[in-house]
Amino acid sequence: MKLRGDLQLRKLGDDHILVYPGQDQLDASKVYTFNDTAVQIWLELQGKEFNIESVTAVLLNNYEVEESEAERDAEKLVKQFENQGFLI
Repeated sequence: MKLRGDLQLRKLGDDHILVYPGQDQLDASKVYTFNDTAVQIWLELQGKEFNIESVTAVLLNNYEVEESEAERDAEKLVKQFENQGFLI
């Protein structure tokens, strides 16, 4: 799987948001707020093929977390990306 390349990650104040392209005015129904961990993963995976194992590796390389917890979190995040239509 791969992240959609047409989505734009923007910093808005202290928050990071993901918006669909071509939005001259922000449509709140198509804006998603990311926490710092999701931003880190998004940036590291941008333009790359990935799977649950590679997302787990990103978490293990950047955070002090048990492997089982990292794998659960990776699965949840990828599922959320999939449900929101962020993957191709």
